[in-house]
Amino acid sequence: MSWRAVLVAIVVLSPGLAMAQPLPSNRDELAFSYAPLVKRVSPAVVNIYTTTTAKVQRRLPFPFPGMPQAGERVQNSLGSGVLVKADGLIVTNAHVVKGADTIRVVLADRREFDAKVVTTDARYDLALLHIDVGGEKFPFLEMRDSDSIEVGDVVLAIGNPFGLTQTVTSGIISALARSAGGINDSNFFIQTDAAINPGNSGGPLVALDGRLIGINTAIYSQSGGSVGIGFATPSNIVARLVAANETGGRIVRPWLGVTMQRITADLAAGLGLARPAGLVVKEVFANGPGEHAGLKRNDVIIALRDLPIDDEAGLRFRLATLDVDAIVPVRIVRGGREIILQMSLAAPPEDPPREKSVLDGRQPLSGATVVNLSPAVADELGLAEWRPGIFVIEIQPGSYAGRFVRPGDMVLALNGQDVKDVADLKKRIAAGVASVTISRAGAPQTIQFR
Repeated sequence: MSWRAVLVAIVVLSPGLAMAQPLPSNRDELAFSYAPLVKRVSPAVVNIYTTTTAKVQRRLPFPFPGMPQAGERVQNSLGSGVLVKADGLIVTNAHVVKGADTIRVVLADRREFDAKVVTTDARYDLALLHIDVGGEKFPFLEMRDSDSIEVGDVVLAIGNPFGLTQTVTSGIISALARSAGGINDSNFFIQTDAAINPGNSGGPLVALDGRLIGINTAIYSQSGGSVGIGFATPSNIVARLVAANETGGRIVRPWLGVTMQRITADLAAGLGLARPAGLVVKEVFANGPGEHAGLKRNDVIIALRDLPIDDEAGLRFRLATLDVDAIVPVRIVRGGREIILQMSLAAPPEDPPREKSVLDGRQPLSGATVVNLSPAVADELGLAEWRPGIFVIEIQPGSYAGRFVRPGDMVLALNGQDVKDVADLKKRIAAGVASVTISRAGAPQTIQFR
């Protein structure tokens, strides 16, 4: 068909379409408008502007003697946030304010305030800021239980994309409990097709009842712009951070005292399950909450508080929303039969003591900072699973250890002999090092020295 024929077809069809779909004659006949909702929630949404001074290295083709080779560069960035308390408490993403020298908050009414960081939790990419103007009460959004929303619910995203202040987009909940690796430790998000772009980070995802259900955190994009796949941190995690801040603490994720593995199709068949679902218990640690509740090896955990558990990310998220010492029902499958156990949650113990040490001297691990890994340390580091051992948490720049080990490595043995803890490692180093065996991403490797 030629372009003339296409044009004729459009001209011919248009009158018929107009007759079939007459224009509304008054405002009552218009489609539903979000305007009343936007007017109500927008005053609680803020724009965040930060400045950061970064050290830069000057590259001069012909430097003069004595001329400084390093300098400073001021970097500006922007993001969004939302007031969650009348006293000026703001929630945003931790990456929005990371390393910032100054933070400026602009309200919807154009007033500007300096903000201070109250607390950050990099594991969940969340930060709390505070603005204070002498006791003034600010508009804020109440938080809704993020477990109460469903796929298909309509939501609004409000923020500061590309510096365009107070931009509103609408969409639906595309998925719940979505894993999106590499964004944060929680790895558990609400997915939406409401347009989210750079600058929206930290802004609210709002339900049609005007309550906060998530903090817009990341997008999936190959171009840098929205393609309809956005991720928001659920409000239940935000609520935990706010509550922890009020008591002067941090989010402590309860410890079950077990190691688990996701159920695959093969595992499901071997365990007699109708379909792959839940997590199978691989190991139960002595005197932990799991043992006290009656969990056994090969039990399959399928739900916590009647909320389904399908993977490790989901379990970590559910635990992060619960208080230590809470008693929760855990639904398991054992021998093809469903059982409900009552589990008393506990804080991850620091056993063994961490013994944080910076290794020095003329030896291959000089410059590495190591700790004894315990459930408490593993939680602080955001590790998905705890295993006893010696963990490398930091490497000094330019140090000898940087040639061989990386943060996240586990030190397994020296000179072919297993090392038990940091004290044992330091003792064996003093006797001389001919080889070091480490575990990196679960794969052991031995480095020989001559």
